[in-house]
Amino acid sequence: MKRPTIADIARRAGVSKGAVSYALNGQPGVSEATRQRIVAIAQEIGFNPNSAARALSGASARAVGLTLCRPARILGIEPWFMGLISGFEAELSARSYALTLQVVGTPELEVEVYRRWWGERRIDGVIVTDLRENDIRIPVLQQLQLPAVVIGGPGETGTIAQIWSDDAGAITEAVRYLVALGHRRIARVSGLPGLLHTQTRTRAFNDICSSLGLEAITVPSDYTGEEGSRATRRLLIDSDRPTAIIYDNDVMAVAGLAVAQEMGLAVPGDLSIVAWDDSPLCSLVHPPLTALTRDIAEYGAHAARELLASIDGKQVGNVEAGTAHLTPRGSTAPPR
Repeated sequence: MKRPTIADIARRAGVSKGAVSYALNGQPGVSEATRQRIVAIAQEIGFNPNSAARALSGASARAVGLTLCRPARILGIEPWFMGLISGFEAELSARSYALTLQVVGTPELEVEVYRRWWGERRIDGVIVTDLRENDIRIPVLQQLQLPAVVIGGPGETGTIAQIWSDDAGAITEAVRYLVALGHRRIARVSGLPGLLHTQTRTRAFNDICSSLGLEAITVPSDYTGEEGSRATRRLLIDSDRPTAIIYDNDVMAVAGLAVAQEMGLAVPGDLSIVAWDDSPLCSLVHPPLTALTRDIAEYGAHAARELLASIDGKQVGNVEAGTAHLTPRGSTAPPR
């Protein structure tokens, strides 16, 4: 399914492309009945009347889209997204492309946004985040033939290129490090369970714990400080509480540190903490947090380069970016 054009409307309406232009731009030259029929056809096939001028000229939108299915309040405090977007902007601005951002509540709404953006000629391609198993967005993007790059995986994305990091390798390194310090009861506060990278991390965490003879304890959360705090309290009030916790993002790790201190536990003496995706937050707290570090801005820039290549008609393929590596700081030590 290609993006709808004025020629498609003209063919279905049995009129010239000029008549379609007159009708969509509110100009004289067609009857009111013809105008209404043309507008109805345009709406039916997903062509926005306000895009007529751009469609006639064949001009590029010089913009790429990004939809985020996360609570809007997360974006103001989530360093990962800010780093990712800074990477996008570094590449896009160099090519005079803009980034169009919209926050939505469900994957279904994401699909509606893609259809509208593509039909209205607002974008030339999209960057897709938070890949899910059997992701409903993928077949729609393929059907629309909308240039796209998926951040996350590896997963089933058909002909759409994806870029990902080895999350399994990173969490395996973190667990082995904690075990080498002497920890035998290690827990994890995960991100959203429906996301493919969360599932990848969970499987890898379970596997490494099993191979080392440890119980795999994972408490699901949603990346927010509030839920990270609640998950930490649930773990720490247990009579057999963990001596180390790995968090799926830095915001939850900082919240977990605050909870440990609130409960009178010393970090790292009573509890070691590891944060996923290093950020300034990890160095600003006391003690500074041990973290799984990777260059998020370069991750975003790489994705943007792949998308721009796809928009230019070049063949792009799947890419594995660098694996996050452990950066030890003051929040980890042998248990007492």
